[in-house]
Amino acid sequence: GVAPFEKSVWKSEQVSKSDRPDLGSASIVVSGGRGIKSGDNFPILEALADKLGAAVGASRAAVDAGFCPNDWQVGQTGKVVAPDLYIACGISGAIQHLSGMKDSKCIVAINTDPEAPIFQVSDYGLNEDLFKAVPELAGKL
Repeated sequence: GVAPFEKSVWKSEQVSKSDRPDLGSASIVVSGGRGIKSGDNFPILEALADKLGAAVGASRAAVDAGFCPNDWQVGQTGKVVAPDLYIACGISGAIQHLSGMKDSKCIVAINTDPEAPIFQVSDYGLNEDLFKAVPELAGKL
C-alpha cells in the first residue's frame, strides 16, 4: 500500500461573506474595469451596487491589477452572467469580457473612450468619466 501523506496541515478556510447577491445569479451586476484605476476606488461601484441591490463584478484587467478579488471576475476566465441589468464602468469590452456578459438583457456602459468596444454591445452608452457619472447616478437613487 501507499503510506498516507501526513506532511500537510489544514489551517483554515475563508469564505467571503457579503449581503450582496451572488454574482452568478444576481439580476443586476455593476462591474468595474481598468478605468477604475485602483482598488481604493471600487467602493464607488460598491455604493451604487448596494443602492441597486446588485452584485459587483470586474474585468480581468481589474482583477489582474489587484483592484478586487478574483471571484468578482466576469468573462471567459471568470463567471458568465446574464442579469436583467449589467452596468459596465470603465470596461473597454475585450472579447473575453463580452463573452461573459453578452447575454445580459440590458447593458449600460460608462466609459471615457467613445471608441471602446463595449459601446458596440451596450443598449445604453454614457461617454463620461465613471468617477463623475457613478456617484451622480447613485445619488439619484
